[in-house]
Amino acid sequence: MTELKFDLEQTDIQVFYGESNKTFDHFKSFFPKLKIVGRGSQITAIGQSENLDFFGQKLSELKVHILKYNSLTNKDLEAIVLSDKETLSVNGIKDVLVHGVGGKMIKPKTPNQKKLVELSQKYDLNFAIGPAGTGKTYTSVALAVKALKEKSVKRIILTRPAVEAGENLGFLPGDLKDKLDPYLRPLYDALNDMIPHKTMETLVENNAIEVAPLAFMRGRTLDHAFVILDEAQNTTASQMKMFLTRMGKNAKFIICGDPGQVDLPKNQQSGLKEVISILKEVQGIGWVYLDGKDVVRHPLVTKILKAYQDKNEIENPPL
Repeated sequence: MTELKFDLEQTDIQVFYGESNKTFDHFKSFFPKLKIVGRGSQITAIGQSENLDFFGQKLSELKVHILKYNSLTNKDLEAIVLSDKETLSVNGIKDVLVHGVGGKMIKPKTPNQKKLVELSQKYDLNFAIGPAGTGKTYTSVALAVKALKEKSVKRIILTRPAVEAGENLGFLPGDLKDKLDPYLRPLYDALNDMIPHKTMETLVENNAIEVAPLAFMRGRTLDHAFVILDEAQNTTASQMKMFLTRMGKNAKFIICGDPGQVDLPKNQQSGLKEVISILKEVQGIGWVYLDGKDVVRHPLVTKILKAYQDKNEIENPPL
C-alpha cells in the first residue's frame, strides 16, 4: 500500500467538498479501491500506486477546474474523471472570461465590451473611455483575473488617483490604508465578485494582486503584470505620462476613464483628455469608446446620462 497526499491550496474547498460533502463523496465513489480522507485542503489517499497515479491526475484536473471556474457540478466532475482531457469548456460558452464566486459567469455583455476583450488580446495598451455604468472597469478586471489564472501574467495591479482625498484625507479616521480604501473600494468590489475571499487574501499577501493609489506607481517598472488605471480622467498630465512610462516587459495596460466626469481643480487639465489627442495616431494602441448603449446598471442610468448629455449640448453647442 502507498499513501498520496494532495494539497488543494488556493482552491475554494467549499466548492470542492460541496454541500454536506456530497461532491466529495461523489468523487470518492469513482475510486472504490482507495481509502480517501479529506481534512480541509489536505486530501490523503491510500492504495495501490497505479490507482493513486490516476487519482492524483484527476484531482489535479479538478483543482485547475475549480481555480478557473469557481464551481464544480456533478456533470463537470463526471466529465473530468471519465475524460482524458485536462481542460473542459462549460456549456460550450466561449465568451466567458472567468467564473466568479458561486460559479457566476462573467462575460462581456455589450458589443463595445466585447470589442475591449478583442483589443486586449491584440494590443498591450488599451483605452476604455465612456460614462459610468458601461462596464469598462469591470470588464477590464475580469480580463486581468483571466490572465492571472491562465498564468500569462504574474500579478494584477489596480490603481486609481485619489484626487477626492487631498487635504481631506487627514480628517478621515485610521491609518493611510484606512484613509485610501474608500477610493479603491470599487476595484475591490469587482475582484470580490471574481475571486473567493480566502483566495483573494492569499493573493494579496503574496503580492499577486495589488490595489493602490496612483501615487504609489511612481518610480516603478511594472513587468509581467496586468495593470488597470481606473478613473483616469482624474489624472493630471504629468501623472498620466508617469503611469504610461511604467510599462515593462510582458505587461498589459488598460486605462479606464470618463472625460465628462473630471473632479480635478478647474485650473488643471485632465491627463486623459490630453493623452487622447497625443496618442490617437500612435500605432499599437487600442481604443474603445463606450456610451449609453453599454450601460449595464439600472435602466434609469441610461436615461439620466442622456438627459445630462442633452443639457451639455444645449449649453455647449458644437462650433
